[in-house]
Amino acid sequence: MLHSLSSPRACASISRRLGASIAAIALLTVASPVAAQPARASVSRATNGFSAERLARVDRFLQQYVDSNRIGGAVALVIRDGQVAYGKSVGWIDREARRPMTTDAIFRIASQSKAITSTAVLMLVEEGKIALSDPVSRFIPAYAHTTVASRADSGRTVAPARRPITIQDLLTHTAGISYGGERWVADQYAAKGLGPAAGNGWYTADKTEPVCMTMERLASLPFVAQPGESFVYGYNTDILGCVVERASRIALDEFIRTRITGPLGMTDTYFFLPPAKASRLVTLYMNDSAGRSIRAPEGSRGQGHYVEGPRRSFSGGAGIVSTARDYARFLQMILNRGEIDGVRILSPRSVDLMTSNQIPTIYSQNGRGFGLGFETVERVGGNGYYSVGSFGWGGAYGSTYMVDPVERMIVLFMINQMPNRTDVASKFPTLVYQALSDVAPRAGWSARAPAR
Repeated sequence: MLHSLSSPRACASISRRLGASIAAIALLTVASPVAAQPARASVSRATNGFSAERLARVDRFLQQYVDSNRIGGAVALVIRDGQVAYGKSVGWIDREARRPMTTDAIFRIASQSKAITSTAVLMLVEEGKIALSDPVSRFIPAYAHTTVASRADSGRTVAPARRPITIQDLLTHTAGISYGGERWVADQYAAKGLGPAAGNGWYTADKTEPVCMTMERLASLPFVAQPGESFVYGYNTDILGCVVERASRIALDEFIRTRITGPLGMTDTYFFLPPAKASRLVTLYMNDSAGRSIRAPEGSRGQGHYVEGPRRSFSGGAGIVSTARDYARFLQMILNRGEIDGVRILSPRSVDLMTSNQIPTIYSQNGRGFGLGFETVERVGGNGYYSVGSFGWGGAYGSTYMVDPVERMIVLFMINQMPNRTDVASKFPTLVYQALSDVAPRAGWSARAPAR
């Protein structure tokens, strides 16, 4: 059940059509479990500075989670120097229907949507249509006078915000806006169809109203911290999605399609799937109390409304579905500081801002930071094996990604399991790095061991 993302014949064909620089990434769209070679065959072809013998450990590691019924299925992808260094599908798209996982499977990526929407915002900043210091109320007047509920007295005291919320506050999640699940505000959010009433808080795919209408209603609710004082994860990027619509004067899905995913060749990335591609949407699984993966229920806390839904609410913070190939393409553009194959989406300086810690005294004292859309690694060991300067995030359905500029590498693990009580996603990067033998020299270390 573990399938390789490479095949010599397919690779040669794509190389001729697209060029060697992107052949390995494009190859992900044509692999299939029927034509794929066994995992052992792919190991002997390992390149890009990885040990073939050690990469075989990754195969065994992933297969164990399927065989022990801890996960339903996943796609794992590692890109180094623009080429596939490791790429496999494992398990099932739909276990009950006995449909194997494929490398072009489509996943709910939840908060991985945030990086794409943040990119849209920075594009409009570069055009002078938005400034990072702009108050959000310039685009959504309802945010001119926001309030904050006090945790100290269970939300009974509600005070005005001490200053306006800015675009940069939303990008860094320092606006004080949560998903409304805190006990001292949850009832108020639920009464307006947000927080606990919206699936798991962040879910809006079943809403029949446009996202701007939902975000205007959100402004009438008390937030949980003062602007600029703490990192609070919540509806920030959904508000930014509305800002993109107001600043560009087009719907968020159209902006992302015409300005980002279309130019990048991300042909399987949507808010809502076309019916013809519905069969490629991965079944959502969940872990029961014993850790076994079982099929998740229908509805907003389960399979969702990404195929048959109202198709009205474009959630910039959590609403996109995509493939490993497509998302790797987006990340390669970021790793290249805004450009790929002659298509420039962002300037290098904008990418530097996105991937640099903007809130060092607020986010964490444990070796991590947060930029304008990405978590960053600030010291060796700040996030496992990743190099200083790496950046990434993940999604509520279990998917994770990191970009390591030092090693010129993208590590992407796609899974749809919620809740996911396994450690497969957190261990996968370690298995990747243990197989990397050609590593960049560490600053201050000699390339040759001292004589003894």
